[in-house]
Amino acid sequence: MLIVMNPAATDAQIAGVTGMIDSLGLQAHVMRGDSRAAIAITGDTGGVDRNRFESLPGVAEAIRVSKPYKLTSLDSRPERTVVSVDGAQIGGGQLALIAGPCSVENRAQAFATAEAVKKSGAQFFRGGAFKPRSSPYSFSGLGEEGLKILAEVRERFGLNIVTEALDEESVALVEKYADMIQVGSRNMQNFSLLRRVGRSRLPVLLKRGMAATLEEWLLAAEYVMAEGNANVVLCERGVRTFAQHSRNTLDLAAVPAVRRISHLPVIVDASHGTGRNYMVAPLARAGVAAGADGLMIEVHCKPQEALSDGAQALTLEEFDLMAKQVRAIHEVIS
Repeated sequence: MLIVMNPAATDAQIAGVTGMIDSLGLQAHVMRGDSRAAIAITGDTGGVDRNRFESLPGVAEAIRVSKPYKLTSLDSRPERTVVSVDGAQIGGGQLALIAGPCSVENRAQAFATAEAVKKSGAQFFRGGAFKPRSSPYSFSGLGEEGLKILAEVRERFGLNIVTEALDEESVALVEKYADMIQVGSRNMQNFSLLRRVGRSRLPVLLKRGMAATLEEWLLAAEYVMAEGNANVVLCERGVRTFAQHSRNTLDLAAVPAVRRISHLPVIVDASHGTGRNYMVAPLARAGVAAGADGLMIEVHCKPQEALSDGAQALTLEEFDLMAKQVRAIHEVIS
C-alpha cells in the first residue's frame, strides 16, 4: 500500500501516518519527492482498510500496490531516484561513467588507469579487491590491500570508488574504504548480503543475476530498500544464453523495460555483457541510446597483462574514444 501525502503536509502529519502504520505491525518507508512525500507500507496489508489512512490529516490518497515489488516500483515513487555520491550523480539526466580494471593488481596499475579514465570524463573508478572467480586457482584479489589502493586513488584523482563485497564480513571493509558497494551477479539473491548492504550508509550497485528475470532483479533491490537504503542503482550485465559469439548476451531491452516499471536508475556493464574487447564500445553506445543512466566499463593500462578479464578490457585510448562517442549520443537523446 502507498500513502500519498498532500503537497502541504507537515512533518507532524507524516509522523502521524507512520505512527499508525507502526501500530498495525507494518513497516513505513517515507519517500520525499520534489513536490510531495509518499509513504510505502510493507508487510501484510491485505486486511487493512485504506480508508483509515485517507481520513488522517495531510493524506491525499491511499493506493493499493499490486506488484510484488513495492519500494522499487514506479507506482510508489513517480519521481525517479537520483543517486548522488560526493557531487557525482547516477540518474537525473546525467550520464555516469564507471571505469577501471576488473581487479586491483598493484598501485602502479591502478594509478595509471585512474589518471587516464579521469581525463576521459569518468566520475567513478571500479576495481575489484575481492573477486568471485569460477576457478579457485584464479587470482581472487588483494583483499584489504586492494581497498587501500582504491582509497589512495580517490584521494589522488578525486574519483568515487565502486567495489564489490562478496559476503557480510567484507561489507564492513568496503564501507571503510569505498563510496559504493557492488553486489555482483552471483550474489544477486544472497539475501543475507542484500539485507546487510540495505543497512549500509553507502549506495548499492546491484547487478542482475546471470539468469534472473526483471521481477527477481527488482525484488532483490526490494530487499535492500526494505532495510532502509533507498540509494540503489541497477546494473544490466548480460545473461547466460545458448550464444557462443559472446561471453553473455547483453539484454539491452532490460533498460527501457526497467525504466517503465521502476524509479531506480539503471546502468549497463558492456564489458561483462560481451566478454570481447571489440564488442564493448558498440554495445556501450547502444546502451546509452536505449536510455541507460550510465555505463560500467573495464579499462586496463595493459590489458594483455591483466590478471583477470583482460579479454574484455578496453585500452586507455579505446576508452577515451568510447567516452566521447557515448557523450555525443547522450546529448542527442537527452
